[in-house]
Amino acid sequence: MKERRERAKADAAKSDRVVASNRRARHDFEILETVECGIVLTGSEVKSLREGKAQIADGYARVDDGELWLFATHIPPWKFAVGFGSHDPDRKRKLLVHRREVDELLGKTRAQPLTLIPLKLYFKDGRAKVEIAVARGRKLHDRRQEIAKRDADREMARVVRNIEKFG
Repeated sequence: MKERRERAKADAAKSDRVVASNRRARHDFEILETVECGIVLTGSEVKSLREGKAQIADGYARVDDGELWLFATHIPPWKFAVGFGSHDPDRKRKLLVHRREVDELLGKTRAQPLTLIPLKLYFKDGRAKVEIAVARGRKLHDRRQEIAKRDADREMARVVRNIEKFG
């Protein structure tokens, strides 16, 4: 019984577990490219993330002094961390990527009106990761066109299914 529990715990640590996702980003932005980044966290932040508490909807990333930073994400303090052990929930957090990737992201955001936004925050092999997207903002008419296209595609798929089903 103890071995089974340990095996289940090890399997849970290996699997990817999404803590927070930014579903609104795919509506407001056109995603051009994604990059997986590590994130530098304190102990109480990791404990809070393991409880599944984080908000990345308003977050964005920026290159400052040759380093990639994540801004405007909220990781609430862990309920058992008080005083010295707690953290600032809205602080900027350093993202871990290779120098080459930082230079590429900086070049892309400087050359065009693009932004870096977090799509999801998750655990992979026991380590906290953030998926950052290089994105272009959509105008209101672009969003409406995207919604109309998606609805038309759904309607066509529904008609095809019905034709196949009822002949």
